[in-house]
Amino acid sequence: MIKLIAIDLDGTLLDGKKRISERNKQALQQAKAQGIKVVLCTGRPLRAIEPFLHELELQDEGDYSITFNGGLVQKNDTGEVMERATLEVSDVQSLVALAEELDLPMDVLSHDTVIILDPSKNHKTLYPELSPLLHRETAKVAELPADRLYNKVVVGYHKDYLDEQIQKIPATVREQYEVIKTRDNLLEFMPKGITKAYGISLLAKDLGIEQEEVMCIGDEENDLPMIEYAGIGVAMANAIPRVKEIADVVTDSNEEDGVAKVVEKYVLR
Repeated sequence: MIKLIAIDLDGTLLDGKKRISERNKQALQQAKAQGIKVVLCTGRPLRAIEPFLHELELQDEGDYSITFNGGLVQKNDTGEVMERATLEVSDVQSLVALAEELDLPMDVLSHDTVIILDPSKNHKTLYPELSPLLHRETAKVAELPADRLYNKVVVGYHKDYLDEQIQKIPATVREQYEVIKTRDNLLEFMPKGITKAYGISLLAKDLGIEQEEVMCIGDEENDLPMIEYAGIGVAMANAIPRVKEIADVVTDSNEEDGVAKVVEKYVLR
């Protein structure tokens, strides 16, 4: 029996206009009413998903989210961090040096703030536009204090140029960090071993939920680990081919209430 549903946002729960359909909303609210943990699992900070948590009525005591691609496990009602894994300032400095070599913009996330570092002279970051609910500040990498929290480093830029530059990332960087595309125009760097599956596994352990009692639903590269981890791994019809290959179930697309349909079929009593 499924006791926890972990759900990606973009391309999964949200349609192309970043909306939650009424059928998806009702299915998830019904799951919560039956005692099932409904957990949004995203690369975004908690602040950036608060409108969706409010809409789904997931801001009570006992509601949780996995944020920063598994880097934080948080309580939705208070924001309290239950589990965390973060970068050091030296990691940020090394990645900014890489961005300078590749002529890419780069920013770093610190809780609900995007720090715009601007290492590229030719390409302006798109990340603040992708996450408009976050606070913004600008800084030089040499000014970043060692004792600040750094959740992840991001590159938000146009898909074609970004994809070209991704091919130039050295293998040594990939060995040191999780390097994942979370949207067509967004590349993220996380501590090695930190994935959505990692965050979900920590939350499940905290709640006494077994791996086989977890359903995970997603569509993108950064969803692969959680779909492999899940008792029931679900790919959207619009998912990338690798996600569909490893999934136990392929549901309808994010434009066709795919989340609701798989929850109705496999979870709701």
